[in-house]
Amino acid sequence: MKKSGNNLLPYVEGIRHKFAGHRSSSNAAPMKKYMRDQFEFFGIKSVLRRELSKEYIKFVGLPSRNELEKTIIQLWNQPERELQYFAMELLAASKKMWEPTDMKWIEKLVTTKSWWDTVDFLASNAAGPWFRKFPEKKSEITSRWNASENFWLQRMSILFQLKYKAETDTKILRSYILPLMESKEFFIRKAIGWALREYAKTDPKFVSKLVKELPLSPLSKKEAMKGIERIRRREEAL
Repeated sequence: MKKSGNNLLPYVEGIRHKFAGHRSSSNAAPMKKYMRDQFEFFGIKSVLRRELSKEYIKFVGLPSRNELEKTIIQLWNQPERELQYFAMELLAASKKMWEPTDMKWIEKLVTTKSWWDTVDFLASNAAGPWFRKFPEKKSEITSRWNASENFWLQRMSILFQLKYKAETDTKILRSYILPLMESKEFFIRKAIGWALREYAKTDPKFVSKLVKELPLSPLSKKEAMKGIERIRRREEAL
């Protein structure tokens, strides 16, 4: 696939044109405000955006392996947030093409234009599946994230197992919570609670014990206990 005159790959130009055809300034303004004015928006609501994305991938297909990284990076560099969302969905849809070196550039997506909307998707829908495919890379990379000074990478280290359920490595989960549990950063405290709340669906005893043992922040503890309380209410209703 050759570059176009404006240096965008035709694949990127195509989805950009498709999204631009559904631009809505009346939607874009509140969407931008919701994201604290950090990003521009076409103003396409999520349901329609997903429909447009599926239509495009169905019609055009996925990029070739040789152009996958460049395509996603170009999408990420576009000003409109919807194109970052499309880039993430494209990445997840391309998992059969993933290679052992891909996390080097996937990590750049985490640390560029970072906010909870992209970081959380990348944690559970990119990093999580990628480490399942390349488990030998998990410890080295996630331990580096956990020790990073970038709190978005720290958040990734807590959340990448979010969808692992019974396959969750509880030793890793606990060991990554320990150095971060006194963090003052809201997004870290929230991530710890969210990870424990989610794992409580699989092993409530482990989560309950951990919450009692560790001096978690009130926010982390509150979020974690939501999972325990939900299970308790369900059992009482039986």
